[in-house]
Amino acid sequence: MVPPADRPRRLNLQQRSRLAGEAAAAAAEVETALAHPVDPKAAAFFDVDNTVMQGASIFHLAKGLYRRKFFTTRDLVGAAYKQAYFRIAGVEDPEHVAEARNSALAFIAGHTVQELEEIGEEIFDEAMAHRIWPGTRALAQMHLDQGQRVWLVTAAPIEIASLIARRLGLTGALGTVAEHVDGVYTGRLVGDMLHGPAKAVAVTALAEREGLDLALCSAYSDSANDLPMLSLVGDPCAINPDARLRAHARAQGWRIRDYRTGRKAARAGLIAGSAATGAAIAGAVVRRQVRRHVG
Repeated sequence: MVPPADRPRRLNLQQRSRLAGEAAAAAAEVETALAHPVDPKAAAFFDVDNTVMQGASIFHLAKGLYRRKFFTTRDLVGAAYKQAYFRIAGVEDPEHVAEARNSALAFIAGHTVQELEEIGEEIFDEAMAHRIWPGTRALAQMHLDQGQRVWLVTAAPIEIASLIARRLGLTGALGTVAEHVDGVYTGRLVGDMLHGPAKAVAVTALAEREGLDLALCSAYSDSANDLPMLSLVGDPCAINPDARLRAHARAQGWRIRDYRTGRKAARAGLIAGSAATGAAIAGAVVRRQVRRHVG
């Protein structure tokens, strides 16, 4: 996918969110076997990181790719630095912010879509399958049993999001769309990460396309960053929520489900990361591994 040549080099946050949401909706694959669901106007939307799966999916992906020498330690540490700078400096340096945004998936640049999909299958079996929350998976199955369609909505790359959805028997996924030309990743994103407001854009676009009534739909997430998506539907639910989302859910009378033990909940609150910070987490792990080998 090549963006139009005349696209402005710098887009504001609202424009990037809209582009990310539209790209995710366009890339979503709808299971043809569910063309005539029992409940055609209702669906469920699940965030992935710490909602469906323990930890950040892009962390597990980056770690698995590093072990397969998909990229170098220097590449990963460089991406981690840009992410850290972005979180500290905010919008004070627009050019650096743009670099940080694009570096989130820069480690796949030069590799093919087929490579990522094939290796992703292996990484799912090795590092993700056993981290699926049984309680959340049961909730997704409940919606399927009621004849509803179920989508994942995540900042992870659409290829990995679709893989997880397929492995769990779900309808499909909405994820961050990485630009590729002739099947080779450029290292740039289409729009922005599918994060925060962009998720709401994607869900709205999908609902319009599929004829869904959002008032009859459900949404699940662990993070207050997903309040735009949760607020769209008639049945929002906080799963393993962070403090801000838990407080908001209680105030609004939303359902709350926590599948963590006390220790796991505390630890998750410290290390929970979206795709935007997954590279930084992975970089820290790699640096520890490097120091261990050197020492």
